[in-house]
Amino acid sequence: MRGVMIVTGASRGIGAATARLAARDGFDVCVNYRSAADAAEAVAADVRAAGRRALVVQGDMGRDADVVRLFETCDRELGRPSALVNNAGVITGSRRRIDQTTWEMVAQTMTLNLTGLIACCREAIRRMSSRHGGPGGAIVNVSSVAGRMGAPNLWMDYAAAKGGVDTLTAGLALELAEEGIRVNGVRPGLIDTDLHAAAGMPDRVARFSKHLPMKRAGTPEEVAEAIVWLASPAASYVSGAIIDVAGAR
Repeated sequence: MRGVMIVTGASRGIGAATARLAARDGFDVCVNYRSAADAAEAVAADVRAAGRRALVVQGDMGRDADVVRLFETCDRELGRPSALVNNAGVITGSRRRIDQTTWEMVAQTMTLNLTGLIACCREAIRRMSSRHGGPGGAIVNVSSVAGRMGAPNLWMDYAAAKGGVDTLTAGLALELAEEGIRVNGVRPGLIDTDLHAAAGMPDRVARFSKHLPMKRAGTPEEVAEAIVWLASPAASYVSGAIIDVAGAR
């Protein structure tokens, strides 16, 4: 058994694939979702079918009270987490330049993609760190290739938030190295999920795949493989790493 893993935004896409693979790798899984209750329950059913325990917890990771409630519920019903996957994220609105954004758009993007992620790390550290009497653990932050490419004329505020995630990953790995917590990141490229449709670009994967080095988009399962490996004992001497899962992009 690997312990308990919390996966934020686990009802769909990369988060759902991560929860399912983590169960097959021996983790009990806390499946967080914001609004897709039925989808989250389906993921939990797959976790149980793999022989592991599952807990479904609704919560908006852009709200501090919901972050705290997620961890407290996991503590009470599954046990303290040994792994956290910060996957929850959002793109607000369709493609745009910075001069087409509003304060509200940027604030919403930053709150969930960066501020909420920091809050999740805070709660995980309070449970895992030897400084707080914890046994250690692993944090994996899901970033984006947009964080290093900038996403001009697309979603630059989202890219800026993901760049912040990369900076946090590097800093936390150093800050927690003596406290038993490994911190790593995964930067997906163009992945075939419903995130594109939610952002008003349902045909984005089909249109852009031919421009990629491998001439195809990635799958959520391919990203999940990297995430679960980083969270596992197989990566016991890996911390501060950011793995691009982007097909050479």
